[in-house]
Amino acid sequence: MSDTSQKKTIFKLFHYIRRYLPFVILSLLLAAASVALMLYLPILTGNAVDHILEKGQVDFTAVSAILRRMAAVIILTAAAQWIMSLCNNHITYHVVRDIRKHAFEKLEILPLKYIDSHSHGEIVSRIISDVDQFADGLLMGFTQLFSGIITILGTLLFMLSINIRITFVVVVITPVSLFVAAFIARRTYAMFHLQSRTRGEQTALIDEVIGNQKVVKAYQQEQNCISKFDEINERLASCSLKAIFYSSITNPATRFVNSLVYAGVGISGAFSAISGGISVGQLSCFLSYANQYTKPFNEISGVITELQNALACAARIFDFIEEEPQMPDEENAVVLDHAKGRVDLENISFSYVPETPLIQNFSLHVEQGQRIAIVGPTGCGKTTLINLLLRFYDIDSGTISVDRHDIRHITRKSLRSQYGMVLQETWLRNGTVRENLTMGKPDASEEEILAAAKASHADSFIRRLPNGYDTVIGEDGGSLSQGQKQLLCIARVMLCLPPMLILDEATSSIDTRTEIKIQEAFAKMMEGRTSFIVAHRLSTIKNADMILVMKNGSIIEQGNHETLLKQGGFYAELYQSQF
Repeated sequence: MSDTSQKKTIFKLFHYIRRYLPFVILSLLLAAASVALMLYLPILTGNAVDHILEKGQVDFTAVSAILRRMAAVIILTAAAQWIMSLCNNHITYHVVRDIRKHAFEKLEILPLKYIDSHSHGEIVSRIISDVDQFADGLLMGFTQLFSGIITILGTLLFMLSINIRITFVVVVITPVSLFVAAFIARRTYAMFHLQSRTRGEQTALIDEVIGNQKVVKAYQQEQNCISKFDEINERLASCSLKAIFYSSITNPATRFVNSLVYAGVGISGAFSAISGGISVGQLSCFLSYANQYTKPFNEISGVITELQNALACAARIFDFIEEEPQMPDEENAVVLDHAKGRVDLENISFSYVPETPLIQNFSLHVEQGQRIAIVGPTGCGKTTLINLLLRFYDIDSGTISVDRHDIRHITRKSLRSQYGMVLQETWLRNGTVRENLTMGKPDASEEEILAAAKASHADSFIRRLPNGYDTVIGEDGGSLSQGQKQLLCIARVMLCLPPMLILDEATSSIDTRTEIKIQEAFAKMMEGRTSFIVAHRLSTIKNADMILVMKNGSIIEQGNHETLLKQGGFYAELYQSQF
């Protein structure tokens, strides 16, 4: 990534840090105080050395006073560093909390086309792994960077106050250390960025394989998955090795330069002490300063390496946070409440990919309380039509209206609250059965919950669970069968009973006997409610008021069951093929 991109990432990071400016200022002040106290310690040590004249001639009174002062300085330094660490931890983990919060909030407002077109594991990697890596680098930066810089500046000032010539030796050699660190850091960043991206790719594969383990085993794809994982793992090992190599040579390289600084101070200081330019105590003080002066360069070089990794991870998470969100609701958007259920589609067109048209010039008019069945071959646009009705995707042209209101002028929340939806793909959250049933109606009474469960024929198997309605089920239903999960989803819709219903293969995983009973319950539930039923089994839609036969994104036939059979067209062929 270019230097410009790094600067942009740092600028975005400061946007989060400035909220904790008081803690940053306090941390800087404590860093300055602790460094000043640490730099005062060599002066006290030098003074103590100067009070030791020779063997048998020691000014114990003066040395004792200096030792007491040194003890006070050490205690104050420890206290300052402890409080500074608390401040740095507070800043780091609150910044990380804010970034992760914004990332998750962005996830909730991203258009579904982004979620559908990006690996779920890669998204998880950005929000979890990358933010953790960023936190480690940021904490090290706050802990060591401030102290290191202040130590370098403070040491130079103290050395200048003792001897300008020896200080000049230190300053002349210093740029070599800075050049070495900067040279290595530029190469380190690129490697860490590649490492972060490859790690996301690996997380995506692991997530995919875990989520589809039954399919992997059923089709004997274990070896293929292992091979693919090994290939990504090898690439991750390669770029990680390069990143670690570049980062690890920073410290030895700067240590070598710093040893030159120490040797230069020792030689020039010794000659100065011999000529009477400085005392032995001042020389020991200078050597201590030379050591303290060079130590931060080693730490800062390590910090820079970690910051390169942190910035690479931060760039990925900021890219995610800055993704284009779904178009917000209009300021004066209509809040749809108690919809009657009239739905009109006028000449709508839609495609997932601009180059591949799907639905073109599609029109449909549904009166209140009508049951509309949608049938057709796979890929003809049935589920896409459902996505458009709920505004999961926005149409490219035309209008979709509910109760004569264009859905683009209705708030998404109120529009979706008017639909009850049971899909072929079930979704249950990690929680109790009761919490899953009341998702659409949190304030439902116990009697309403039981009535909905009995109507959906889910009550009997729920009562057989270890804790009945209070049984905790895992993510996506845990160990429940597909049919049981679908019954819970049906019960969830029956509990909230919205004015419009969408049933997309709602009984696909249920046995025939139970399906007949649920169809009877659906029939009662759909009375007076506008219903859209997507079905492959045509026996389930005989009683629909209108059947839409779709092919290649267009309605090729429409009418009731008897009318379409008499026409002897595509619907009749589909029906005859099943019976």
